Amino acid sequence: MRLFGYVFVMLLLLCLYQCQNYKKVSLLKKEVPIVDSANAPVISADAAIHLMQVEPGFEVKLVAAEPLISAPVAMSFDPSGRMWVVEMMGYMPDVSGKGEDNPNGKIVILEDTNGDGIADTRKVFLDSLILPRAICLIGGGILVAESPNLWYYEIHADHPGKRTLVDNQYAVDGNVEHQPNGLFRAMDNWIYNAKSSKRYKKTGNHWRIERTHFRGQWGISQDNYGRLYYNDNSSNLIGDYFSPGYGASNPNQTVVAGYEERIVRDNRVYPIRPNTGVNRGYQPGVLDDSLRLRNMTAACGPVIYRGDLFGNQYDFNAFVAEPAANLIKRDVLKDEGMVIKGEAAYSGKEFIASMDERFRPVSLYNGLDGALYIVDMYRGIIQHKTYVTPYLKAEIEKRKLTGPLGCGRIYKVVPVGKKAVSVKFAKDPQQLVALLGHPNGAVRDMAQQILIDAGGKKAVPYLRQALRNSSNPLQVIQAMWTLEGLSALETQEVLTLLKSKEWPLRMQALHVLPAVISGSSYPYYLIALKDMVIKSDALSAIYIAYALNAIKPYQEETWESLYLSLLKKYPANAYLASAMISSAAYKEEYYKDKFFALWPDSNMAINKQLNVLVNKIRSARKHRDPLALAKAFPKGAALFASSCQTCHGADGNGIKSLAPPLNKSEWVTGNKDKLISIVLYGLTGPVKVNGHLYESPEISTDMPGIAHSEEISDEDVAQVLSFIRGGWENSAGKINVGDVEKIRSGLKGRQKAFTIAELEK
Repeated sequence: MRLFGYVFVMLLLLCLYQCQNYKKVSLLKKEVPIVDSANAPVISADAAIHLMQVEPGFEVKLVAAEPLISAPVAMSFDPSGRMWVVEMMGYMPDVSGKGEDNPNGKIVILEDTNGDGIADTRKVFLDSLILPRAICLIGGGILVAESPNLWYYEIHADHPGKRTLVDNQYAVDGNVEHQPNGLFRAMDNWIYNAKSSKRYKKTGNHWRIERTHFRGQWGISQDNYGRLYYNDNSSNLIGDYFSPGYGASNPNQTVVAGYEERIVRDNRVYPIRPNTGVNRGYQPGVLDDSLRLRNMTAACGPVIYRGDLFGNQYDFNAFVAEPAANLIKRDVLKDEGMVIKGEAAYSGKEFIASMDERFRPVSLYNGLDGALYIVDMYRGIIQHKTYVTPYLKAEIEKRKLTGPLGCGRIYKVVPVGKKAVSVKFAKDPQQLVALLGHPNGAVRDMAQQILIDAGGKKAVPYLRQALRNSSNPLQVIQAMWTLEGLSALETQEVLTLLKSKEWPLRMQALHVLPAVISGSSYPYYLIALKDMVIKSDALSAIYIAYALNAIKPYQEETWESLYLSLLKKYPANAYLASAMISSAAYKEEYYKDKFFALWPDSNMAINKQLNVLVNKIRSARKHRDPLALAKAFPKGAALFASSCQTCHGADGNGIKSLAPPLNKSEWVTGNKDKLISIVLYGLTGPVKVNGHLYESPEISTDMPGIAHSEEISDEDVAQVLSFIRGGWENSAGKINVGDVEKIRSGLKGRQKAFTIAELEK
């Protein structure tokens, strides 16, 4: 113990030296430093709290700081309330990103052993990882995302046991900013991800991998009904109007109404310090007159607050991290019939804003104590090397933002005067089932997960009893999904919920139906769905349309007739049309002709959507062989996969909310000098492609350039442009290295991105 104590003290002194060698602030006296906004001194965690402007009535408390934690990016609570934290130490060691492939990442366990609210012990569970990015505790083990692989480790007394490869293609494309993450264990017992179209489920020792909607960029969360929320770097909040398991069964259908919707369109931010250290701070309109960021440029880590500590006015609120602006935004959400809408809680201020430039909130979480937890990477550099402009590089060097690298903090936000107390989870199944009705959603989720991971049937009688608790619909919902996770949910129980007067219960019963339907039970579900269609329940109509896909393998004729009934009742409903098309994979042309014959109205929702989709499918048949192209331009294919595909799509047709199409784009197949200029220096503002004006929020209106990347040569640029000019249905000529060299030379010294107006000159 003495040796451990000596080592710990030495580590503390070393870290304090590293993390404070730019300042004169005493940790012991908790002095509040006077910060010159032109500089970016490293400030102690205690002192940094005093530099935060927090919504009145709330306070920020320290939970963990260096040397106990370094460069945290994600975390998860276990049933004991301990924090399992991902340390991404390798991210951007310097302004050029050299050394990112060093195996210095870790998964650590932090614990508060004396009950004072501050973690005081650290265990290293895994080390020698290269840029780990996400974890998920499940089934007595832990999923760990270490690109390109997704691993599952058994846990034995806080030590890793047997390792199983779950997916060797978890994150094969994109750079660090554009790779899958999240590993969010949702209410429906599937694990979802941001920046990914895969979901995972553990059944015994078997892992299922299914296609789902492509969602977001960094971070993912859910509301009390299991609907998912996420965002991208320039978008406040994006989410799904409907349950996550639906709408992804047709691989041809890349746009599904009601999914990947802009929940909050206001991207304005209100920092309390200048933010010149952003990638495009030189560009007019990015910063205001006081040099503060105007709009989100690094939004990430959203969470829907589901705690019981903040008060009713914070129910169904979203909190979004913006590390480039050193703040956390609060949004207020509302259910409006079939859709969810939200708006920023305030104008002119934020929930939390800091004067400390190194305050980098990257992930937010609901705590088992009802508090809001903040993972602060506490770094100078947050922009990845691929996109660093000369302007930002100069800012980093001028204000010494490169180091130190060994800092990191975890905070929690609590109401002033309220004590946040974590719930204790007993092993008794009856007590765990009771916690499924707890007012804190994080507690309900944890109780559900403990019961499923235990795998026993002792809880089943108590769960069936909870299903009848009409006074607490949230307990009914979580009890239903717990029974589903235990493979114990019965047909009659689902049928009863389908008849409930409470819409959320009917919603959940329709969501769970595909997971429980079978050859013996489908006739009963079919009768129930027919009855719901007859009753003209508009709220249920979309869910019925999705649930009908589970009927199709048993009675396709009835499936089709019920769809016709729904389409007749709701001909203008775009969500219903998308739901129908989701069930019509590979028969889109058949239904296009059939529906148009029945309803010869090209403006009818189903006809409009099918017409667009069929044209896209026919277009895809003309695509060139991607393997032949990759063979001709191997560097171009690799660069496209790492830097272009994540926004423009593997099929070149663009991705909703991110980027416009490259396929058949006049900017790709037209003047090669313009195309080279765009790729080298980027493009900002709306852009017209094939007669359609793409602007925010349909896409992000900022495309970063790669001219300043030390790792991307002119040969690479020539190859990637040749790759896309000859890909899909494009038939433009090859671009040579000399073409790129000429443009780069002619634009020497340029920093800012192009606008369409400039290019058209």
